[in-house]
Amino acid sequence: MRVVFMGTPDFALPALDRLVSGGHEVLAVYTQPDKPAGRGRSLVSSAVKKAALDYGLPVWQPPSLRPPEEIERLANLRPEVIVVAAFGLLLPQSILDIPPLGCVNIHPSLLPRHRGPSPVAAAILAGDEITGVSIMLLDKGMDTGPLLAQQQVPVSPEDTTGSLTAKLAQLGGQLLMHTLPLWLEGKLIPQPQDNEKATYSKLITKKEGEIDWHCPAIELWRKVRAFQPWPGCHTTWQGKLLKIMETIPLPGGGEPGRVIAIKETQVAPVGVQAGEGVLGLLQLQLEGKRAMSAEEFARGQRSFVGALLPC
Repeated sequence: MRVVFMGTPDFALPALDRLVSGGHEVLAVYTQPDKPAGRGRSLVSSAVKKAALDYGLPVWQPPSLRPPEEIERLANLRPEVIVVAAFGLLLPQSILDIPPLGCVNIHPSLLPRHRGPSPVAAAILAGDEITGVSIMLLDKGMDTGPLLAQQQVPVSPEDTTGSLTAKLAQLGGQLLMHTLPLWLEGKLIPQPQDNEKATYSKLITKKEGEIDWHCPAIELWRKVRAFQPWPGCHTTWQGKLLKIMETIPLPGGGEPGRVIAIKETQVAPVGVQAGEGVLGLLQLQLEGKRAMSAEEFARGQRSFVGALLPC
């Protein structure tokens, strides 16, 4: 199959790898432009660009696909299908109309649940026990196109957005390779989504990582997992940022933000009283220090237990 691939982060890599190893003719790879990063603000290439160059594939990085010259360049490739995985740009109708088999997208949720930019984090925040991957045809809407295939995966209590995204990336690559031949042979009938059951995830900002201890402990536990690796959750301690990296919800209660010692369980040595329950602390990182267990942190910061953290 003649394929144009569009993707940017690590999530897209398994799909690209399987397209290449599966013998498909990848005509070109489209990815986001290089972006400045780090203290030196030097330009950094996307994960997909690095992989595509390693494979010797042509790479294009237009900031937009709307200019007529970009549409013409893509049309001249004559792809049978465009495969999209976390590309980062909405495709205009002029692009959607180019491949005869359409634009096939890998979305990391069981659509129509968790449409939008942050579906993996949204599944954890919502407390979903099951999520999965959807293979869909793109249309002009936001994740509204008809479905070609779906596959479920359980959400583990230990899953973070990072670990769950990695699982869904592998699942997406596998499901893509199962779905494409069936789609090519006309053995699949696209199924419209039930818009009445749709939910929408929002774009997560760095500011949302600040912890409000008035929230229930189970919500804070989900938030810590959903915001790993980015933007992370944090509070402040003695004027410094304190990252809350790993936690567990526990029964109890009291003044929100109060740090307490936990003697009746060895799961977490210390915790913070929340609006409902206690958020047991497992791993912390104080600004300018290395990450450490909560037990080690509490030993080094003798006044931590009993302190009142800002809400």
